Amino acid sequence: MTTATTKKTTHRTAKVVAAPEPEHKLRIRVRAYEHKVLDLSVKQIMDTAQRLDAQVVGPVPLPTEVKRWTVNRSTFVHKDAREQFEMRIHKRLIDILNPSQKVVEALTNLNLPSGVTIDVKMI
Repeated sequence: MTTATTKKTTHRTAKVVAAPEPEHKLRIRVRAYEHKVLDLSVKQIMDTAQRLDAQVVGPVPLPTEVKRWTVNRSTFVHKDAREQFEMRIHKRLIDILNPSQKVVEALTNLNLPSGVTIDVKMI
């Protein structure tokens, strides 16, 4: 006696609708020692981009980088007496999706306060 088994195959067709990826993205990383100066600079960058009708994502606060040093207070004696110093570097990330030439030109002509470092990448 042989029994025939039939397999039922079901084909599922899933329609995946993906959001359209931006062709170009301008990624701006802003770094500074003082967070108030950093926030003013980020606001100035975002206002400039939004004034020229660019789509802005951010600012995204990145982790603060803390550098610490421990130093002896005295040069020769009292080895237990030490001082500790630290330097904090605050960071923000801004993405501008599909930037036009006017946006790029306006961002390169910005006057930002001293102590603010900007890294711009085109992705």
